[in-house]
Amino acid sequence: MLHSLSIRDFVIVNQLDLEFEAGFTVLTGETGAGKSILIDALSLALGARGEGGVTRTGCDKAEISAIFSIANNLEASAWLAEAELENDGQELVLRRVMFADGRSRAYINGATVTVSQLKELGELLVDIYSQNAHHSLLKPATQRLVLDNFGGLSALASQVSAHFKIWHKLHQQRLESEKNASQYADEFAELRDKARELAQLSLTAIEWDELQQEHLRLSNGASLITGGEQCRDLLSEGELSAIRLLSQVQHKLQQLREYDTEISEAVETLDSAMIQLEETDRFLNRYLQRADLDPSRLAELDARIQNIHNVSRKYRVQPEEIAALLAQSQARMAELALFANDGELAKQEAQALSAYMQLANSLSEGRQLAAVKLSTQISAEMQRLSLSGGKFEVALSSNDKDVSGKISQTPNVNGLEQVEFLVAGHAGVAAKPLAKTASGGELSRISLAIRVVTAQKESVPTMIFDEVDVGIGGGVAEVVGQLLKQLGESVNDGSISQRQVLVITHLPQVAALGSHHLRVSKSLVNAQTLSTIAVLDETERVEEIARMLGGLEITEMTRQHAKEMLAL
Repeated sequence: MLHSLSIRDFVIVNQLDLEFEAGFTVLTGETGAGKSILIDALSLALGARGEGGVTRTGCDKAEISAIFSIANNLEASAWLAEAELENDGQELVLRRVMFADGRSRAYINGATVTVSQLKELGELLVDIYSQNAHHSLLKPATQRLVLDNFGGLSALASQVSAHFKIWHKLHQQRLESEKNASQYADEFAELRDKARELAQLSLTAIEWDELQQEHLRLSNGASLITGGEQCRDLLSEGELSAIRLLSQVQHKLQQLREYDTEISEAVETLDSAMIQLEETDRFLNRYLQRADLDPSRLAELDARIQNIHNVSRKYRVQPEEIAALLAQSQARMAELALFANDGELAKQEAQALSAYMQLANSLSEGRQLAAVKLSTQISAEMQRLSLSGGKFEVALSSNDKDVSGKISQTPNVNGLEQVEFLVAGHAGVAAKPLAKTASGGELSRISLAIRVVTAQKESVPTMIFDEVDVGIGGGVAEVVGQLLKQLGESVNDGSISQRQVLVITHLPQVAALGSHHLRVSKSLVNAQTLSTIAVLDETERVEEIARMLGGLEITEMTRQHAKEMLAL
């Protein structure tokens, strides 16, 4: 869960350090005080796309650091291990630096990472539900993901998608082969000749390097032998050779050392140099003894290198790329051979379709069971949210029909059926698509009901709701608060041992139910507007709830009402 958040020079925040607790935390404040700044800053730390203009006026950069406890988040620990990032299994630090010129840097436990890595890990730590999330629930893709997540079908859905792609590729290949059989035959014949010539050359990238090295040595053999002999003459064979002269110096220094021991250092250095020179001389002697001009081998190399260059020019590749070209040609020939064998290709396509259908049917069965459970649970929550008699239904359907008008099971990347959320706002009304029936207030309540029900299946330990209670008031607001509080107190049977729910709200009924309360305020400091967030004690909570109830003028009656709400 989120342990702490530090913000520096971000928008209208100068310096902010917050610590968070498990359970239900509410965040309130006057309109325009900057309640959403905390969500924006945390989103950046979690890998959201950065935009210019987030640094505070006059500052060159903004910094956001978020510390998470991951002792019970097995998925996050596994991700860190796979990414080979430092991980003690207890604490995780995410950091984002946003520069005034639009650049940004991302860090995980102090190591520099890409923003995409930060986002991948962030998705295992926090779920953020905003007002925009209401609108995303109107999309069929989102509705399908909600159902699959609720039913524990996400992994199976991914397998179905992967097997669909395998089948679809083979299906397209078969159609293509039937359409272009003659063209493929010509291409196969051309590739066969090319592959034969490349295979006869039998060249690897390593061998090409070795050929060049050997050719360079043999073509310069005379120079190597002459130069080696000259070096030996200078080292040891000539009258004024280096070894002979240095031996005299060595002998003289050894005599002088008897008069002054400090000369020992020079003697030792020269002794080491003499050993190196003698070893060099022995090496050159061995080299010259086995040196061979071998003109016949040189002619053989010349011919092979010329042949290689001819082939590389013919096929417009570098010599070291010939082996790769052969592999590519052989792979394409294997594909074309499959095209030529309609029976084999059709067999593979049928096998891929069978594997897909087996998984897709299992997914369909799982979705049918999950749809019934999800419909029942969300319908129950709707009754609590003053949608009495209302009904929620997850419809599974297919729009594909064969020539007889019957429903057909046509492969699709998302499975055999379409998922659609249907809603009846009250009793006696036929359920219709969510996008066509729900008003703004109803959509907020239905969205919250969906989130509350499905969140029980989520493995992400921290959830943030950003004013999802817009359009809700009265007694419904209190029920909303109770649902959010219930969500914060729930414990998942999986890897989560405690859940954390943070809610930005403008409703006193919701704020009064929070286990922890943060207040956002802004003030003018040195001609700059700055936003701050404070943790409220019981007395301060009374004043804040009273402000939310009564506006600018707070009376004793309003305070008493606030006390009663907090007591309840």
